[in-house]
Amino acid sequence: MIDYQHFINDSIQQVRPSGIRKFFDIAVEMDNVISLSIGEPDFQTPWHIREAGIKSLEKGKTWYTPNRGFIELRKQISDYYKRRFNVLYNPDTQVLVTVGGSEGIDLAFRATVGKGDEVLIPQPAFVCYEPLTSMTGATPVVIETKAENNFRLTKDELLNAITDKTKILVLPYPNNPTGAVMEREDLEEIADVIIENNLMVISDEIYAELTYGDKKHVSIAELPGMKERTIIISGFSKAYAMTGWRLGYLLGPVPIVEQITKLHQYGIMSAPTTAQYAAIEALKNGDDDIAEMRSAYDIRRRLIVGRLNEIGLTCFEPLGAFYTFPCIKSTGLSSDEFATRLIHEKRIAVVPGTAFGECGEGYIRISYAQSLKNIKIALKRIEEFVEELKNESKG
Repeated sequence: MIDYQHFINDSIQQVRPSGIRKFFDIAVEMDNVISLSIGEPDFQTPWHIREAGIKSLEKGKTWYTPNRGFIELRKQISDYYKRRFNVLYNPDTQVLVTVGGSEGIDLAFRATVGKGDEVLIPQPAFVCYEPLTSMTGATPVVIETKAENNFRLTKDELLNAITDKTKILVLPYPNNPTGAVMEREDLEEIADVIIENNLMVISDEIYAELTYGDKKHVSIAELPGMKERTIIISGFSKAYAMTGWRLGYLLGPVPIVEQITKLHQYGIMSAPTTAQYAAIEALKNGDDDIAEMRSAYDIRRRLIVGRLNEIGLTCFEPLGAFYTFPCIKSTGLSSDEFATRLIHEKRIAVVPGTAFGECGEGYIRISYAQSLKNIKIALKRIEEFVEELKNESKG
């Protein structure tokens, strides 16, 4: 009998599966479930973007692209970041097109850290940062952000986490799962610490277009002294409703991008050709699509935050992404118990806060990338569920 443990990489075996996918998989196998668990736009990719991809296929444009991606696409990405976020990157040397933002995050870690290095990860945060750090042999160091600070990373929290082994800070804002944002003033405070301690930043800006209120997203790369210390990860999945196209990009200093490109060459070769043609169209003519979808999300956001607070699941106002992160401590259930019972008893799928780090205990993530109709039904069922829990505790 084969001992397969002998052939499995220990660092991979120790990584736990995604807590997000667990509840998604349960929901798929059940009837009449409203899923508020997955961070995927409920909109279709806008037609003019789909049409660009279709036309490329009709014309037989199905060959490999350059490793870094089409130069036309890289120029559009460069123009876009300058136009929207006031940061200019050289499309020839500082832009890499990747298979989704996820590949970009993986490459950024693998190219910059290894055994003996420490990576600072503010949590709650997206599920991939900690395991991807561990897979490199580096040590993930969690910084627990606080609800009273609206889950923003503070200067003091950062200072307290830095050691002589610290090499990278992950900056996951706008944040998944909390919806928190870092405004210019917040970034300015931590930028000084980053420079003084000679750190690099991996800034995951996949939700940069999905911010609400009067202030737009500010990239930390825009601040003095930070562009040369920042690797930006972004993509097309969230802003343009292009999750299935699997296309993202990475921006950064030339020496870093050169090394990351080698990993991309050997592991991937190039991103999907059809998706790159669609992305060119998205960047050229997709601003109105972003505005339309963001407006719809904002309506849902305000509804869901208001109702959750009425129900008694206190929720701060998220100003980014398309998630709320309500506190469920008043119910007496753990995050996993709440999510498990909710899906089985009320057919509503949410994600336990612990999927995003241990400090997520006592919270759940609710995605409002769902129709208003389904959100209203879900909120009614959640209200019923909370009332039933109250009666149980009395009983």
